[in-house]
Formats: sequence, C-alpha cells, structure tokens
Amino acid sequence: MARMTAARAAVEILRLEGVDVAFGVPGAAINPFYKALKEAGGIRHTLARHVEGASHMAEGYTRAKPGNIGVCIGTSGPAGTDMITGLYSATGDSIPILCITGQAPTDKLHKEDFQAVDIATIAAPVTKKATTVLEAAQVPGVFQEAFHLMRSGRPGPVLVDLPIDVQQTEIEFDPDTYQPLPVYKPVATRAQIEKAIGMLLASERPLIVAGGGVINADACDLLTEFAELTGTPVVPTLMGWGAIPDDHELNAGMVGQQTGHRYGNATFLASDFVLGIGNRWANRHTGYRLDVYTEGRTFVHVDIEPTQIGRIFAPDYGIVSDARGALELFVEVAKELKAAGRLPDRTEWIQSHLARKGTLHRRTHFDNIPIKPQRVYEEMNKAFGRDTRYVTTIGLSQIAGAQMLHVYRPRHWINCGQAGPLGWTIPAALGVAVADPETPVVALSGDYDFQFLIEELAVGAQHRIPYVHVLVNNAYLGLIRQAQIGLEINFQVNLEFENINTPEIGVYGVDHVKVAEGLGCRAIRVTDPDELGAAFAEARRIAAEDRVPVVVEAILERITNIAMSPTADISAVKEFEDIATEPGHAPTAVIPLTEPVGT
Repeated sequence: MARMTAARAAVEILRLEGVDVAFGVPGAAINPFYKALKEAGGIRHTLARHVEGASHMAEGYTRAKPGNIGVCIGTSGPAGTDMITGLYSATGDSIPILCITGQAPTDKLHKEDFQAVDIATIAAPVTKKATTVLEAAQVPGVFQEAFHLMRSGRPGPVLVDLPIDVQQTEIEFDPDTYQPLPVYKPVATRAQIEKAIGMLLASERPLIVAGGGVINADACDLLTEFAELTGTPVVPTLMGWGAIPDDHELNAGMVGQQTGHRYGNATFLASDFVLGIGNRWANRHTGYRLDVYTEGRTFVHVDIEPTQIGRIFAPDYGIVSDARGALELFVEVAKELKAAGRLPDRTEWIQSHLARKGTLHRRTHFDNIPIKPQRVYEEMNKAFGRDTRYVTTIGLSQIAGAQMLHVYRPRHWINCGQAGPLGWTIPAALGVAVADPETPVVALSGDYDFQFLIEELAVGAQHRIPYVHVLVNNAYLGLIRQAQIGLEINFQVNLEFENINTPEIGVYGVDHVKVAEGLGCRAIRVTDPDELGAAFAEARRIAAEDRVPVVVEAILERITNIAMSPTADISAVKEFEDIATEPGHAPTAVIPLTEPVGT
C-alpha cells in the first residue's frame, strides 16, 4: 500500500483506466487535483479558455476514436454549471466523458460559501451518475465506479465533485493492484436474432436503420457485412452517418425532415420492413408524423438501453443488445442461411433504391456572387476527400452539410445530434484533432455558432492544434429566420451591422478574419465561388505548416432557404426554389419528392 492524497489517487486511477489527455481550467478549489496531475505526469493537459469549451473538447476527444474517454476539469461553482451543457450533449448522444469539479470544503457545504453550489444535484438529470465525495477514502471507489458506468450499457457521462479538503486528505491506495471493474453490455440471444431475421426474410423491401450505437460499438464492419449478405439497403441516422460509406451500393441515404436525402426519404417510404440497430427514432429522423413514418412497415428495434424500446413507438419486435453483440449473431445466422440457399434475391429492390439515389439530388452548382451555400458544400466534397473528419453542431450550415456532404468512414461525421448547442463546433474540433492529429479535421459553422465560443481558437494556437474551419457567413441566425417564415416575421435574427473598421465586408458586421488572427490563428475570406477550392487547399497547407487552426470564411448571400419539412412529414419535405426569398415570405416552388432538383 502507498499513502497519498485522495487527489493523487484519483489521478493514478485516471492513468490506469487509460486516460492520457485532459481538458480544463484550474481554479482555487481544484488546485490540489492539478498539483497531483503535475506531479504524477503521464496525462497531457490542454488549457481551455472557457469551461464549457473544455467539456466540448472532451466530447470531441471521445467521439474521435473507439475506447476514448474525454476528461474535463474545472473548479467549484460556475465551472461546474458551465459544463452542464457539455454533460447534456454527451448524455443525449450516448458519449462517455468524465467531468471532475472542485468544491468548497465539506464543512462549508450548504452554507452559501463562495462558489459553492450543489453541482451533483444540478448535474444528476444529464449524467449517468453525479457524486459529491464527502469522505476521502471513497475517492478510489467513486472513480472506479465512474469508469464502469461510463462504459457499461448505454454509454454516457459521469460527474465527480471533489471538496478541496477531500482532495488534500491522505489515504491508503495501491496503484499496483488496481483493476478496472468489468464492463457490462447486454447481448442478444440467438433465438432473438433468428426471429428478427425471419421477419426480415418475410419482407419484400427491407431496410436497416443504423444509429450511433453501431459506431459506439465499433461494429460498422459487421453492419456492412450483414447488409451485403442479406442484400438489405442501409439508412444511417445523423449520428450513424459513416457507419457504411456514402458510395457503397447499399447506402440508401439518410432519412428525415431536416438532414435527410431526397432519395433516402423516397426509399424509406417505399420500404415494408425496418430493422433499427443502435438508434433512438429521433424526431429529426422520423419527422413528427409518426403515422406517416410507420404506416405499412414492420419494425424490429435493437438497442443497448431497455427503456429505448417502445419509447417513441412500439416496434413489432424489440431486442435489448449491444450493437456489436447483436450484429455478430446477425452475421453468423445470415452466413448459415446463405450456405443453405435460403436468402432471397434482393436485386430488384436494390436496383430501385439505386435508381432513386442516382436521380433524386439537390442542386449544388451555382455561380452566384454572393455565394450560395450549396456551392460551398460542393467544393468541400471536391477539396477534402475521403479521409476528412467533419465536425459540426446545429443550424442551416449543419443541415445543408448533412444533405450535401459525403462521409465514408465511421467517426468521420462528428456531430452534436440531440442537444445542438451553439458554440460546440470549435472546441469539439479541437478535441477531435487532439485525439487523432494524423487525420484531417474540417469544422463547419455558421457565423453565430462560430461566435459563441470563438475564444477557444486561441487554444488551438497555443497548443498547436491544426484544423480547417469552414465558416459560412450570412450575418443571420439562418435556421431561426427560416423557421420564422411560417409566422410571417423576421425578428431578432439579423446579425448585420456596418463595421466601420472593415467597410469592405459591408453589412456582414463581425470581421471574423481579424478576430481569428487576433487569437493567433490564420484566416482566408472568400467572396467568389470559383475561389473556394483554392482557399480550401491553401488552408490545408497553412494548417499543416503553421500547426494552427485556419478559418475559411465564405461570404454568402443573405437569405437561402434549405430544404425542410414545414409539415413535419417526411413525405412532404419542402424543396425551396433556387433563388433567395424576401424575409417573412415563403418560397413559391415545391418540388415533388419523385422529381430531381438538379446537379
């Protein structure tokens, strides 16, 4: 046994559980933990500029590679409350991160001490567990349990709150004999898988809906193998995008009222059986008209979390299982059926989906100045290639990106799916780039998302974390402006102002180039669509050579409406006309789902 502070014991457990990177901001109530972090060594720390930013960096770090667990650290009081958004985001998307906060001394709790807040109670609804440790001897057990909980069942975040006196108290702890607790994941039975496959074989036009659980379980190869064995097209959800390459014959495109592909929606509506694996039936995927989504189709739902089965609608059959465990059995049974000649020929169904995939596209090529956003995504597809990891959160930029970009590998679309907080993109991209510095990282933001946590660019400059950030600037809260069309208003969504220091950018207000450069980064502004490709290439070169974030700002036309469903019905997604409309007025053209928009 060894005698050490509880803070040092906690750091030793982090190392033994595989943690080698942490993100955070020190403060008085967490300084003993930081002292232990420094003295123990072996964990590289990245200093954030905002504690919420640290939590999103931890999210990005976790999402980038299988097995990663991001750690974020802050002091007492507002540091913990600042990280609540990151915990909510991680909970919503089943992402394990560990949040460690300092706390006032135990004898000052509930006495309204400076920066003392009951963070465990505040964090409880958005974590798998949140604990304020009142006895130093419990610190090793609490941290051991934290890693067990984060990895077991549906992954998710945990918060551990450490009063300063608890951190400083000496305890007995033996790192040499420490052992992580076994991880629990439910696994389907063969009988369950055989029944599900029987239902699939009885259908004529089956689909697989692959959610983020497939990626979390590192089961994408098994998913593709099962789809190929059975001839079943795959619809990835927004969180599952990349589970099967976009150009794979069996990738049927995404479905949804915002981030769906035209051909994906059409193929889904033509299906008669859906096998959902590791997905939540989120409303951005299903739309709010569940009767349209479910009518005429039989559903099997496989999910690691028992309470997800039947939460949105009752499937015809439900299986509680980790996606990898289920898919191993799906592949095993399918191989046996194939050897016995019992798998049906799906050629006709596959060809029909490929016909839709080959024609039902949105137009992307425009030569307009100011730039139309569709052209930005077209040029991104050309410039960044198959190895790129895209990182983004919410807004018309994300919705258009999901409709028009291409993703070919798991964990190469890193997106905050459920919470969608503005400001998430910059810190998350930094966390992704820290996790995998060898893979190109390209972030995508609208101007308002970019401005929320813009100070985190300085983290990239200080710590030499290169990535490319594509900023589409229309000086609007574009998604909210578009949502206001139905109310015939255009209110408090306009970011324009005449910048007296930068008259050349006109009403676009904030000079993002100067701000980025002032934070130690590099930036390029583009006003001509024909210059986008060269700007992206130059940004990649600068990022690689200078080892800093590089911003490419595309000055867009002020108003562009992106395809969405005003009726919340995936069969009636409105395809807006290819010209800008005046504020407060709905566009006049609606293109039927069965007709192509253009190329």
